[in-house]
Amino acid sequence: MQKNCSLSIFFPCYNEEGNVESLARRALAVAPTVADDYEVIVVDDGSRDRTAEIALALAREDPHLRLVRHETNRGYGAALITGFRSATKDLVFYTDGDGQFDLGELPRLLPMIEGVDMVCGYRRKRSDPFFRKVNAWLWGTLVNLLFHLRVRDVDCAFKLFRRPVFDHMELTSQGALIDTEILARAAQAGYIFVQTPVSHYPRTSGSQTGAKLGVILRAFRELFALKAELDRERRGRIRLECR
Repeated sequence: MQKNCSLSIFFPCYNEEGNVESLARRALAVAPTVADDYEVIVVDDGSRDRTAEIALALAREDPHLRLVRHETNRGYGAALITGFRSATKDLVFYTDGDGQFDLGELPRLLPMIEGVDMVCGYRRKRSDPFFRKVNAWLWGTLVNLLFHLRVRDVDCAFKLFRRPVFDHMELTSQGALIDTEILARAAQAGYIFVQTPVSHYPRTSGSQTGAKLGVILRAFRELFALKAELDRERRGRIRLECR
């Protein structure tokens, strides 16, 4: 593979002191195999453990890595938005900071971005508790119905984008809705994406926060607000086109 692209890799972290070093080092090892110009960004979302301290030490070792911090915990969506805004390269890839995905599979996505705007991974076998799998299936079915999508795994945190996708997209979701918002806005804007299976592994350190009741209820409130907003935008464009 020719290394003729520029690539940003970022991942959000919240209390991931047990995962951040191994994931960052893996990203720094994989990136130069596919890109001559690259950066790795750790987005620390107000962690209360040693996540930021570890990432800062790694950034001092390697200038390709930098730490971006939220002083307080603002939510998963806010961390992703910060990552997208901080990325400076032509291609932008993100994954989660929990180490459940294999960055060694990233090189396979690079050729797939040719001719499209996004490459979205889907977990071929999700390594999560049963109730999370059921919740994910129900959520994905609802999202696909509401926004007329055909996405196999809405919240899979293994996605590659062309930077212009975000240059003209105003994201607002601060929590778990963020992946849905990205896909729904991208589809409404006419961006093209392809899907590919990726591996998923059990979490070995830290704890999950996405299944908390408050997180789920917030996501549902934001979901229907997003649906209403996109419907208003679509009706507005139709009226303009009819003039």
